[in-house]
Amino acid sequence: MLGFGIIIPVLPRLVVGFVGDPAQGAIVYGLFGTIWAVMQFVFSPLLGALSDRFGRRPVLILSALGLGVDYIVMALAPNLAWLFVGRIISGITSASFATASAYVADVTPTDKRAAAFGMVGAAWGVGFILGPAFGGVLGGIGPRLPFWAAAIMSLASASYGLIVLPESLSSTARHVFSWRRANPAGSLTLLRSHRELFGLATSMFLNFLAFQVLPSVYVLYAGYRYGWDTTTVGLTLALVGALNILVQGVLVRPIISRFGERTSLLIGLLFGAAGYVVYGLAPNGTIFLAGIAVFAPIGLAGPAVQGLMTRRVSPSEQGQLQGANASIQGLTGVFGPIIFTLIYAWFIGSRASLGLPGAPFFLAALLMTSAATLAARVTRPATSTRDISAFSKAEDLVTPVMREE
Repeated sequence: MLGFGIIIPVLPRLVVGFVGDPAQGAIVYGLFGTIWAVMQFVFSPLLGALSDRFGRRPVLILSALGLGVDYIVMALAPNLAWLFVGRIISGITSASFATASAYVADVTPTDKRAAAFGMVGAAWGVGFILGPAFGGVLGGIGPRLPFWAAAIMSLASASYGLIVLPESLSSTARHVFSWRRANPAGSLTLLRSHRELFGLATSMFLNFLAFQVLPSVYVLYAGYRYGWDTTTVGLTLALVGALNILVQGVLVRPIISRFGERTSLLIGLLFGAAGYVVYGLAPNGTIFLAGIAVFAPIGLAGPAVQGLMTRRVSPSEQGQLQGANASIQGLTGVFGPIIFTLIYAWFIGSRASLGLPGAPFFLAALLMTSAATLAARVTRPATSTRDISAFSKAEDLVTPVMREE
């Protein structure tokens, strides 16, 4: 995540620099985000299924190596086409985030998974604190330097996995590999196995789609509306990461213990929607920074929904579940970047009848509100208590043996 965060302040500007025109550059950057997400959508279930069969460790190591190669390609890219190739490699190899989540589910008791996922989210926050700040400083020295730094971070991750990281999935708990489970359509069938699981997956889809507004237009929007340079953008993203650490690393455990996963999920989604509204309306950078604080409780949503979903599948299906979740995220990434960048480009373009650069954030707020509404319906206490108990008990009784399709 540190390597991932380092390139955030510089990649959009590098793309726009190759294109020349800010509005057209925003569209091209949206296409970059789309192809990255397509790779995520296709390869996340494959890596998840492979990790269910061969273990989490080899998938994580090979992915980190692939990311290191990707950042080297982007550091050397002489034109837009080579940068595009780099994003394809990145989309394939970074699909292992699902495998990392499956690792967490392997080593954590059911009732403590939400807090554990919060700690993983805090690791994301550390990456987003140090990464963008470091990347902004390095980008001020040279636009390609952050990519070399990201390559070093990814290769260091691979080395740690090779030397230190133990395997989390025992040989007796592994699942026979099947192409039906390893493709996006097949992996998503797991989500239809239970009403609440499907409803939570749909809510997660809307949440992920709304979240696409940040990597798609945040850097471009801040530069256009507030005149922020690379360093300023990097430091503000560092603030986002700091608040994310506070929420996921410190507050998730006591809040979920006090209010439960359902209420924590709804709190996170509603605060996220409110934060997007502030982003879109903020007339100056100071108000925008205040919106970051409003948005911060969104960090509750991910661990809460992950905790709810992992209760509903067996240990040998955790990789498939996380692969399916990553495919959902990848699917939103296919449509989200192009949708949000097109809306942004339209409202700042010369043909726009209404100058509203914050329009993408208002759409994101609507999507996140819809996610909260759906989550509230499918997890109503009158029905969810019985189902959660049943699935938790079923998971405890599962014998970890290899199963054939």
